[in-house]
Amino acid sequence: MKEFYEHIFDKQQAVQDMPSNKRIAQWAISLLHLLFPERSSSDFKEVADVKAAFEVAESDLYELLLKTKACSSCNVKKVSEDFFLHLPHIYETMLTDAQSIMEGDPAAKSLNEVIRTYPGFFAIAIYRMAHELHQQGIPLIPRILTEHAHSKTGIDIHPAARIDEYLHIDHGTGIVIGETCIIGKHVKLYQGVTLGALSVEKNLANTQRHPIIEDYVIIYAGATILGGETVVGHHSIIGGNVWLTNSVDPYTTVYHQPNSKFIETKPIV
Repeated sequence: MKEFYEHIFDKQQAVQDMPSNKRIAQWAISLLHLLFPERSSSDFKEVADVKAAFEVAESDLYELLLKTKACSSCNVKKVSEDFFLHLPHIYETMLTDAQSIMEGDPAAKSLNEVIRTYPGFFAIAIYRMAHELHQQGIPLIPRILTEHAHSKTGIDIHPAARIDEYLHIDHGTGIVIGETCIIGKHVKLYQGVTLGALSVEKNLANTQRHPIIEDYVIIYAGATILGGETVVGHHSIIGGNVWLTNSVDPYTTVYHQPNSKFIETKPIV
């Protein structure tokens, strides 16, 4: 047992210190609430109060990065400043996502309902923030953020994926969007969609492994689209339960033809 304890102790010393996952997630959620008061009540009396709240959020990000040893080579001040300089654009993109969900879901009664309650909007919004940090070369924290959203919604979006505006996630549970996936504008994804890699070999880590989804594509529930050379052309429709590893031309509908059997069953008297 002594060797086991020593082994665990050595591992404890080697671990790179950083804030807890909970603290990192709290920062992102607080910022989301600041951007969208629909999600949380506020008592701001004037514009200066809003400005002060964003300054606190920027300071909190700076502290998180400063306490992350894996970020010791990062210019944490510049990253914090740049993130908040880009935040208005991130916010506008989040609004396009909410609008897309609102316009595309007959069950959505208002934009407020989408922003406050829809798991798809929450997962996309967290991804948008995580992606910005990933683009600035921040380690670990972007993945922690998207995995927090994954744990809450069942929607797994890698922070490195490139997703354009007006993404509509309907229901969303079980969606997987891989690291090198590229998604265009006005794309609609239903639950259980996988945009994954055809092979998971480690030597392919730095290659385009995940599909490209062009503008105005709809992908229905349970569809699986795999491979870095797979391109789904714009304005295409991929039906439910389709397994796709080849490219699809624009304006194409692909559907799965089930072989279902119906047997009459009579109640036992």
